[in-house]
Amino acid sequence: MRLHHATRMAATALLAGLSMVLSGCFITPGKFTSELILTEPDQFTFTYEGEIFFVGLSQLAEMGNTPETFEPKPCFNDNTFEERECSRNEIAGQRAEWEAGAEARAAEAARKSEQMAALMAGIDPANPEATAELTRLLLRQEGWEKVEAKGDGLFDIRYSVTGDLNHDFMFPVIEDFPTTNPFVHVILRKGNVVRINAPGFAAENDANPLAAMMGGMAGLAGLSAISDEGEDGPKMPEFPTVEGTFTIVTSGRIMANNTDEGASRSPNGEVLTWAISPRTKTAPTALLDLSR
Repeated sequence: MRLHHATRMAATALLAGLSMVLSGCFITPGKFTSELILTEPDQFTFTYEGEIFFVGLSQLAEMGNTPETFEPKPCFNDNTFEERECSRNEIAGQRAEWEAGAEARAAEAARKSEQMAALMAGIDPANPEATAELTRLLLRQEGWEKVEAKGDGLFDIRYSVTGDLNHDFMFPVIEDFPTTNPFVHVILRKGNVVRINAPGFAAENDANPLAAMMGGMAGLAGLSAISDEGEDGPKMPEFPTVEGTFTIVTSGRIMANNTDEGASRSPNGEVLTWAISPRTKTAPTALLDLSR
């Protein structure tokens, strides 16, 4: 079996998993810098600047769709399982089967479009204005200071918010979107204790399955340029690399954290820093006592 067909089969398996990810309308970071400041009494400031990726608006969302034009499937020798040239009758049979399924494919495409629009605050990803509509939705929310589309579901954003530390906080939260995969989650406990988790900043974490899946697709992208007879394999679209820095600055007592080097001192208090890369497996986490 030629390599590009083996690659296509592996890609199909990944895309099957991707369809489940899309059901949650996954959002993931790209390249970013983020900071959480907990130095003022009963206040917090959170910033995120960099890329944010909406997989529902990307080419990845279209890769698993049945092509609109007929493309014959490969034929194989029953004994050796090696690829062979399809006969005219085999191609005609495949075409007849493909044409017979046209109505069912159209209905399935419409169902998926409605499902995705329901997960994206009514925004239809198939609509050419979907990106502009999402941009307007984000900019009307507090904290979203800049939202610039870079294409293929990728946005360059700047988010900054300061608030009272009397409630839990999560980023991103988007109006009418499901909160399925937060980048950062601040959880208040009794006794002025705060737990900070950042599941979205782990590139290979069970809490962020999209990033792990995209890592697998990155490997396939490399294989797609290789074939045993100089033919191109399936082309994978580009997708962002999860890479950046997450920092916590606090005047409180650090009870626990999972940084590599522990806390450092600054004029504003203790500083915890995580360098995030495609190899990051453990989500940043810290436990702080903010008692004054």
